[in-house]
Amino acid sequence: MSTVKWSIDPTHSEVTFKVKHLVISTVTGHFRSFEGNLEVSDENFDGAKASFSADIDSIDTNVADRDAHLKSDDFFNAEKFPKLTFANGVMKKTGEDTYELTGDLSIRDVSKKVSLKAEFGGQMVDGYGQTKAGFEITGSINRKEFGLQWDMVTEAGGVVVGDTVKLALNVQFTKE
Repeated sequence: MSTVKWSIDPTHSEVTFKVKHLVISTVTGHFRSFEGNLEVSDENFDGAKASFSADIDSIDTNVADRDAHLKSDDFFNAEKFPKLTFANGVMKKTGEDTYELTGDLSIRDVSKKVSLKAEFGGQMVDGYGQTKAGFEITGSINRKEFGLQWDMVTEAGGVVVGDTVKLALNVQFTKE
């Protein structure tokens, strides 16, 4: 049985994360440089193998000082660990247009199995004859489980950075 490879189209995709600040508001960040693939044995994506990576240096929260802090050893340590990766991913159909995506997420030098929800947005041939497929992938992780340990408590006892990080990937794949 032959496999078909699909690659993320970065010009029509976004990778975002959200984390609580002072437990009263949410900060949104993006990874601007990333790549990913799906390998399928038929057209329905059930059982598809998935891989993904993002460049830590591409992190963007719209605040240069915060971005620099996130790239430092307090958080991602971009110099020593330049990428976060998702490997050995497998999509399992859970509903008409829904999947569970399970794989090994690696941040810094920590790898853990995570499960994310994937909603299939559909498939279409674009104006250039390329077949595209869209997915919205969501989930959350505990940042401290991946070595992102930096923390600070305010004078009033409030936490500066929440532990839960919400992930949202809106990705469009191109069939190769």
